[in-house]
Amino acid sequence: MQFFAFDAAYLEKLRSGDARTEEHFVSYFGELIQLKLRSRLSSREAIEDVRQETFVRVLGLVRSPKGLREPDRLGAFVNSVCNHVLLEHYRSKNKTESFLDSDAEATLVNHDPSALSLLETKDAQRIVHQILKELTDRDRMLLQSVLLEERDKDEVCNEFGITRDYLRVLVHRAKQSFKTFYISRLGDSRMN
Repeated sequence: MQFFAFDAAYLEKLRSGDARTEEHFVSYFGELIQLKLRSRLSSREAIEDVRQETFVRVLGLVRSPKGLREPDRLGAFVNSVCNHVLLEHYRSKNKTESFLDSDAEATLVNHDPSALSLLETKDAQRIVHQILKELTDRDRMLLQSVLLEERDKDEVCNEFGITRDYLRVLVHRAKQSFKTFYISRLGDSRMN
């Protein structure tokens, strides 16, 4: 792996959402994070979850008004965020394990859905489909392929002509667009 020196121009491109810079960023730090997490986490899914959450948080913080201003600190910043996400992962894993170990399993009861919850589910499905129609074609196709249809990610990458790392970035953006429409829809329905 070749080390890269980050400058103000790179940070500004990252802040503005330049696709080529984001792809480089995800590729470069993806390898480093992967190496770090391999010795700390046992499953590929856990590694991927921590890795993706790290990217989401770093990009969000870099783009925030009070975000990172010193480009030469980008590597340390990514490492620090990754450490925080990893600690949160350990904590949530420990809580889940202790909950299941405390005989709580025996007290869990399986309830059939009520008529009201079935209606709410149908309404939620209708809203989701309406919002999907409002998204751009690319965002809609990405969300449908990756989340709803759960297609193989390599297949989706080939279809869109992108790398797996960049797929994560695009799916994150599509989710953000969906969230914006969804929150707007909730606000509209409360006013009516």
